[in-house]
Amino acid sequence: MHRESSLASASGPLPWLASLDAFAGPTDARPLRDMARAFVSAVQADGPGSERTLRRFQWLAAVTGCDVVVGKLFEPHLDALSIIDELEGAASSTPLLPGLPADPIWAVWAAEGPGQLNALEDAEGAWHLRGIKSWCSGAARVDAALVGARDASGNSRLFAVGMKSAGVAITGEGWSAVGMAQTDSVDVRFDSAPAVPVGGPGRYIDRIGFWHGAAGIAACWHGAAVAIAQPLRQRAVSGRSPADPFVLAALGAVDARLTASASALREAAHAIDQHRSGGAAFGQREALRVRAIVEAAAETVIHCSGRALGAGPLCRDAAHARRVADLTVFLRQSHADRDLAALGARVAQEGDAPWML
Repeated sequence: MHRESSLASASGPLPWLASLDAFAGPTDARPLRDMARAFVSAVQADGPGSERTLRRFQWLAAVTGCDVVVGKLFEPHLDALSIIDELEGAASSTPLLPGLPADPIWAVWAAEGPGQLNALEDAEGAWHLRGIKSWCSGAARVDAALVGARDASGNSRLFAVGMKSAGVAITGEGWSAVGMAQTDSVDVRFDSAPAVPVGGPGRYIDRIGFWHGAAGIAACWHGAAVAIAQPLRQRAVSGRSPADPFVLAALGAVDARLTASASALREAAHAIDQHRSGGAAFGQREALRVRAIVEAAAETVIHCSGRALGAGPLCRDAAHARRVADLTVFLRQSHADRDLAALGARVAQEGDAPWML
């Protein structure tokens, strides 16, 4: 597996990242569970502090730079732990679901896709899920998931469900992607599957951590983009004479974008820590802005690297080609112009103060 030393941007060594070489198929969850445990321990090693979110972002970027698919699986796992802690509070010390392994791997499947998933409460107050949930990343690899569903009143709610519960069926449908193929983001069918509510109606989106988590996804994008930029940087410093001006121009464009992306993520991390400490809110506008900056940087890296280096790396370097394909799909977790329109609406409403030096 291709790695660059510059990916180890998180403070401290990354010895456990070697475990990514042992990343197994969907039938063997133990290596992934071991890596997830090490990942969470690394992120939380320093506990709450002034740079807690920056550390989280650095680890997300480092892991995704090594393997985009693993980053795509670890980010929602970390997000799920935060969601449970935020919405359940002290109750989170008690397992939400019976029968899970120690340190279970979690997914978050909250986006509403082509399928319809309903949550039904029976006379005894127990909840069950019925219907189909689309875009279920890592369905065959995780132990449990936080799943968004609609209750009888049409409210959006979040539920915890074990993947080995009765009534849960992982289909082979709904995922034909080349990029991110290994995430197996297939449809999952629920047939009166038992579920436990996490928070009340609308609380998943209304909580302060919702937009914090949205910024964390951008840290993953950034890490993958930095990895994709490495062949371009290596070509520029390869000692060839004369230096290829087109490679240098591409590297200059990439440097400008990635530097801005890293700066935006550092600023966002600081703002999130301040928000959690009672400072100014880090909400939709702030999250959409940093995501837009990082998305633009990642797209520039893919575009400029391809133009400057030609087809060679995409055809002869399997890790690079896979990383480009994976990130291209991952970036579409952004809603593109819809997100920009939402950001523009907030700017029109709130003013342009952030533009000023």
